[in-house]
Amino acid sequence: MITALFFISIAAIFYIYFGYPICVYILAFIKQKYVNKQDCEPFVSILIAAFNEEDCIEQTIQNKLNLDYPDHKYEIIVISDESTDLTDEIVAKFESPNIRLIRQVPRAGKTSALNLAVPQAKGEILVFSDANSIYDSGALRKIVANFSDQDVGYVSGKMIYTDADGSVIGDGCSAYMKYENFLRSIETKIGSIVGVDGGIDAVRKKLYQPMNNDQLPDFVLPLKVVQQGYRAVYEPEALLKEHALKEPEDEYRMRVRVSLRAMWALYDMKSLLSLKRYRIFAWQMLSHKVLRYLCFIFIITGFVSNLLLLSESIFYKVFFAAQILSFIGVAISAYLQKNRIEFKPLYFLYYFFLLNTASAHAFLKFIMGKKMVTWTPRKG
Repeated sequence: MITALFFISIAAIFYIYFGYPICVYILAFIKQKYVNKQDCEPFVSILIAAFNEEDCIEQTIQNKLNLDYPDHKYEIIVISDESTDLTDEIVAKFESPNIRLIRQVPRAGKTSALNLAVPQAKGEILVFSDANSIYDSGALRKIVANFSDQDVGYVSGKMIYTDADGSVIGDGCSAYMKYENFLRSIETKIGSIVGVDGGIDAVRKKLYQPMNNDQLPDFVLPLKVVQQGYRAVYEPEALLKEHALKEPEDEYRMRVRVSLRAMWALYDMKSLLSLKRYRIFAWQMLSHKVLRYLCFIFIITGFVSNLLLLSESIFYKVFFAAQILSFIGVAISAYLQKNRIEFKPLYFLYYFFLLNTASAHAFLKFIMGKKMVTWTPRKG
């Protein structure tokens, strides 16, 4: 029994992070779906939900005004979530027929802000930007080109984390971002992606469905689009730059928040897990999201069962020693991170541990029925 638990745990961890991508990669060769992209210029509404973003909102609006897209073909709507700083005053300086400020009172969070703004938006395509999201000049054109394919209902771009001076940190801050972007690329080839980057994504307005305030729009909305029979795809040439989080504590809190809201989203959208009805996409949801968020369980059971099997053979002793060395590597990496020293091989272990610890923390909140609707802006 303990031996079976050990091997099931190790196999599950391998499948979640390696087996599933390999399966999708193979499937992409067997059943490849192309996106018929063509240059087009539909009217676009860029929605920016903001709470106390006086430090970055002006730069963000100016960035959107400088996009390579006809001025008369898009509007910018900033929804201030009862901001108490100078956010509203800064946005008011830009107000024009195509730049509007909507103030949400009382404060109710990003999802409520989007629900409030969408009925007032004039665009055929809705683009969602964070208050600190800086787009590449051609990002909007790259996004909307995907909507020339009538099967596409949702598009997500590519996030690149930068230092304060704007220089790029690798291909997205870490091996994790490279990994996620690779997954989105191959998932697009078999139909739809499961996860998106919320700072640069878009949907056909006709497919937008109001969400509960506690639901994560970056997760629930693309699922609702798939539920309506359309594709959610990844556009790697639509680039978004955001400042990387400076402190590990900030990254951890963000991961807990996102994981908790994603777990509630999975619960709310559990009908999509029906293999009989949604087949490949249900398998993607189960593998990429459900098992990913529950991976910490297999890590714990793998460690405990390995400990109980130490006396069985040298194999278990060596494997257990490898696990202990991994934990030591995580501790060393945490120390190096705190002292601003980066050692990439150990950072991968550290980030793997951070993600799964955050998922475990979020899961505890989830089973206790806790939800998160509002939060303070992320630090960069």
